[in-house]
Amino acid sequence: MVDRMCSKVGCSREPVATLTYDYRDSMAVLGPLSIEKSPHSYDLCSIHAVRLSVPQGWSVVKHSVLGDVGYGS
Repeated sequence: MVDRMCSKVGCSREPVATLTYDYRDSMAVLGPLSIEKSPHSYDLCSIHAVRLSVPQGWSVVKHSVLGDVGYGS
């Protein structure tokens, strides 16, 4: 069990993915839930991970673990 919640305001679901931003390269990186919470990343539940949107012109890199279906493709 994870002792933290989704970073989206008002969401109390358990996170399954961690989102980080690379502002210099205009890139968002979504990967498996990090082991530890970081002030420079955002933990997302499966619903918010799938609904992820980024500013126009940005790219999204989605990493997954073999057999992981927690946050979409």
